[in-house]
Amino acid sequence: MIDTFYLPGRVCSTKAIKEIAQKATKPYTMISLKPDIEWVYLGQERMVQVMEMTGATMVYADHFAKIGETVTQAPVIDYQIGALRDDFDFGAVLLWNTKKLKALVAEMDTEYEFAGLYDLRLRATEPNGQPGGEPLAHIPEYLYYEVETDTRKSGEKLFDYVDPRNRAVQVEMEQCVTAHLKRIGAYLTPGAYKELPKAEEYPVTASVIIPCKNRARTIADAIHSALSQKVRAPYSFNVIVVDDNSTDGTIEKISEISRQHSDLIYIAQDKTWHAIGGNWNVAIHDPRCGKYAIQLDSDDTYFDETTVQKFIDAFEGNQQSAISNQQSAATPLFGMVIGTYQLTNMAGETLPPGVIDHREWTDDNGRNNALRINGLGAPRGFYVPLLRTINYPTTKYGEDYAVGLRISRDYPIGRIYDVVYNCRRWEDNSDANCDIVSMNRNNWYKDRLRSFELIARIRGLVD
Repeated sequence: MIDTFYLPGRVCSTKAIKEIAQKATKPYTMISLKPDIEWVYLGQERMVQVMEMTGATMVYADHFAKIGETVTQAPVIDYQIGALRDDFDFGAVLLWNTKKLKALVAEMDTEYEFAGLYDLRLRATEPNGQPGGEPLAHIPEYLYYEVETDTRKSGEKLFDYVDPRNRAVQVEMEQCVTAHLKRIGAYLTPGAYKELPKAEEYPVTASVIIPCKNRARTIADAIHSALSQKVRAPYSFNVIVVDDNSTDGTIEKISEISRQHSDLIYIAQDKTWHAIGGNWNVAIHDPRCGKYAIQLDSDDTYFDETTVQKFIDAFEGNQQSAISNQQSAATPLFGMVIGTYQLTNMAGETLPPGVIDHREWTDDNGRNNALRINGLGAPRGFYVPLLRTINYPTTKYGEDYAVGLRISRDYPIGRIYDVVYNCRRWEDNSDANCDIVSMNRNNWYKDRLRSFELIARIRGLVD
């Protein structure tokens, strides 16, 4: 009833997928991405049963992960329309309906070296694909054991998708998702942007926004990094710190610095729910906020004293721009500008993979590729008149990605490829060592954000 094939990982060629489809003769085709799969009693039978019940094209299941002698639960998450990231975790076992698999493979018209499996599963979710209930059905039951070979902490895996060593893979994955977006009517053509809202009068040109909660160890470094910025006349800036009810001495450190620096604005939140997104909303709607709002996380620092000026230059066209239709200085070139950062430890020593420049963001295709990747880069700068019409979601994870997706749909995004930011990795980073439940919750939420945005694009909610 089942033909079983082994693929060494999710990055594989179209040729390998076609060979599997050609050799498959039984009703179901099982693709294993790892060797040495061990099944619970009647595990395979359960996968077949669910496939027959749902009419799914492919089913996948929760499982157990074995690391040496340790066995832990490894649940995965439901697939949704916006789960377009190429590293979506299905587990190591994919059970396909062979008839539908062969039909999908027959439509694969591009020979990928790395994106073969990605192409296959994207096609399986397309509305004009094979009929059935859920195209990709998740079974929330632990049906097999797989050996976990990547034992790094979540924070160490976080930047794999932008590691320059994986550049060739990322280029292909972008090509693949772009073709998918065109097939489902969600592709955005280059250069089709709305006009940015007109600028108003602002007290300063730019504001550095630092939201924080319980960052007594790092907040002073962040604030001093922001205050040390140098900008050319006639530009000006201030620093806005929004504290969300810290209890560890953070407030005392902010207060001490603010007594010495009049251009440091301290906002203390009330006791209601704010999270990072809510803290940003308070800052950007404060009348003291500048024309541009530039991000600085409370445990990071700017690369040097020129970061704020480089953002102003990018917004106002004081350096060469890739956008041909430049607007006046009163209205910037971009709704958002994304910088380049380097990973460091707390001592400032560079950590691998080093510089993260998000080269996958391009003027012609960045806003399409944004639906594939899990982040748009850092630091981020925003044109405040636009940001005040969008606002941040009130959440502590993915809030910046949500805003970036929304801006990318209708407005141009600029880039700075000089390193302007130190992303400092330490044991108290929010994503340093997430457990599987936390990682799944975070990934599910970003998939949900992509679902919202994808549906909006399909519905034609663009200019």
